[in-house]
Amino acid sequence: MNVSVVIPLYNEEENVLELHKSLKSVLDALALEYEILFVDDGSTDDTLLKLQDIQSDDNHVVIIVLRRNFGQTAAFAAGFEHAHGDIIITMDGDLQNDPRDIPKLLERTKHHDLVSGWRKQRKDPFFSRRLPSFIANWLISKVTGIKLHDYGCSLKAYRREVIKNLNLYGEMHRFIPAVASWYGITIDEVETAHHPRRKGASKYSLTRTLRVILDLITVKFLQSFSTKPLQFFGPFGIGSGFLGFLISLYLTIEKLFYGKDIGGRPLLLLGILLIIVGVQFIGMGLLGEMVVRVYHETQKKPIYVIKKIIDSK
Repeated sequence: MNVSVVIPLYNEEENVLELHKSLKSVLDALALEYEILFVDDGSTDDTLLKLQDIQSDDNHVVIIVLRRNFGQTAAFAAGFEHAHGDIIITMDGDLQNDPRDIPKLLERTKHHDLVSGWRKQRKDPFFSRRLPSFIANWLISKVTGIKLHDYGCSLKAYRREVIKNLNLYGEMHRFIPAVASWYGITIDEVETAHHPRRKGASKYSLTRTLRVILDLITVKFLQSFSTKPLQFFGPFGIGSGFLGFLISLYLTIEKLFYGKDIGGRPLLLLGILLIIVGVQFIGMGLLGEMVVRVYHETQKKPIYVIKKIIDSK
């Protein structure tokens, strides 16, 4: 088994040395072939210099430098693209995830395609972090049908064939279990340790919750109708158009056979409106079919731009 560990970093100069030390200690004890991919997501401090110092003494380290701060999802995508391991592990670079949980995740990957960490005893502020996370986890589980306690935990293990088939954007890294479930994979969850942040500043804010909700809508649509958007919009369009047609037919009969004035009747406007809405829904479905086709043709386009890759091997 070969293992790749992917870690996005943004202004974590105070944490990278300790992170590497604890990570190397765990991985060396496993007696496996491994690589550590640090993705510098446009850091403006000395994170990159610290990483280069680390790499000079450890040829297991690969450094991927992005041209600017693209965000955690893009950083993960860059790491996945260049990882070579049979098992790919992700974790945060702020020392809140514990590398000593990695052996537990690897053990579970013998029987599952994806293993997600669960920060059961989470060491974060309640109102700003834990409460929004609890609500988001409940909502994601309800909408996607994939029951996990902690979608936001970055400590996860994936089989290579799972992660290589995914296209990420937005805040999609937290939805990987839901997206990957479309392929019929098996998912497991394991309790992991969680430590309070001791150094550096958190990169999270409540505005991120809004972005997560918007991406959840996208995920649900893709999950249910990614290959058949016309089947989503079509029934609304047909129903609206047919009802508008019946109203218009009724008014036409009233005009032609009974000589009634229908020009000023609100029912006429309703019938016309329903027909127009029906046509628009059908048009949206056809447009969706075109968008899906373009999406599948371009889904391997990167959402990041690499400045350089520093590989000591």
